Amino acid sequence: MGNNLITLFFLLFQTEVISMYIVICGAGMMAQAIAFDILHNIDMKTITLIDSDKTVLAQAQAFLKTNNINFIEADVQDITQIQPLFEHADLVISAVPYHFNFTLAKLAIETHSHFIDLGGNNDIVTQERTLHTQAQKQGVTVIPDYGLAPGLVSVITHDIVDYFDTIDSVNIRVGGIPQDPLPPLNYQLVFSLEGLINEYVEPALILDHGKIIQKPSLTEIEDIIFPPPFGKMEAFLTSGGCSTLPYTFKNKIGYLDYKTIRYPGHCAMIRPLFELGLAETTPITLNNTTFTPREILKELLRRKVPTKGKDAILLEVLGIGYVRGRRFIRKYQIIDQYDTKNNISAMQRMTGYPIAITADMLLEHQIHKHGVFCPEEIIPPQPLFSELSSRGINIEITVKETSKTTK
Repeated sequence: MGNNLITLFFLLFQTEVISMYIVICGAGMMAQAIAFDILHNIDMKTITLIDSDKTVLAQAQAFLKTNNINFIEADVQDITQIQPLFEHADLVISAVPYHFNFTLAKLAIETHSHFIDLGGNNDIVTQERTLHTQAQKQGVTVIPDYGLAPGLVSVITHDIVDYFDTIDSVNIRVGGIPQDPLPPLNYQLVFSLEGLINEYVEPALILDHGKIIQKPSLTEIEDIIFPPPFGKMEAFLTSGGCSTLPYTFKNKIGYLDYKTIRYPGHCAMIRPLFELGLAETTPITLNNTTFTPREILKELLRRKVPTKGKDAILLEVLGIGYVRGRRFIRKYQIIDQYDTKNNISAMQRMTGYPIAITADMLLEHQIHKHGVFCPEEIIPPQPLFSELSSRGINIEITVKETSKTTK
């Protein structure tokens, strides 16, 4: 859509009474969940979804079933198209691939719009952090790398830090799984293939008593038990889930790691594909055709791994530490399942709803600091947990004393 048509759009709507205006970049599954929650749970917000793909916009419009959201065809790579939209926005949410986030964050700061993105890459987050002073001067808040993990688990870790006097360890375990698993991988694609492959192939960051180290993903498999119908699951190291937590809490947490939850046997089946080099991005030529192994892997996964069906999110975060000389284990557990009434996946709920809630906190000035902050640095845990509970996402928190040892 051309710049003149976007301008005409605002002229047509300028007489409306608008309290707050939100632009969501992207109209895919996560963007739809964010818009759904804002539409149904947050008062007096006008939403615009932008996407360069007419088909995706049409799917979003069919899902959201409302005339209260504006759907605009625009390309986030074309600043002339999206700048007029940003200039009218109180807040911008990026639900597009992570490599756009630095440019979008810069534009949001220039147009005095708060900004939240789903993240997905530590290097991009590092670039966004260089915008801190600029965001402060513009009175803007930028929150990168915010979804489920990292994101919600980052805020839970913040709550653990608030609870304990000293902390021995934090172990984060999260997984999106099908409710009805099918062989061979017993997995269902609930987010982007590229993101999944990156989780499996990039090294995992570990905080180990003041040192931030790397370990290979798809290693250190452990059993983890959830209530029926799930029972015994497995968890193993993957990259990305703890994001900036090892740096933020380097001097407060002794040991911190992140593992992905899957059905038993998944890691043993998927790891050989990576050991064979099927995730590599160096082009190879075969029979006069050039391609990368990763392209083949993605296509095979796309063909063989289900994308439809009811899913579930399993989450467990364990914090072990001391309060007034007494040692406790504090456990956070969430089991969230596909919303059959609204046809929203558990992954959409657990990723999109925290973002929508935080957007409202920003616009209602419940979050006051300006600059660039990762979720654990700025989002108040208890208000977020309360709002999630009102949406049926319940965090079960249990505390158990393990010794009387003074530390």
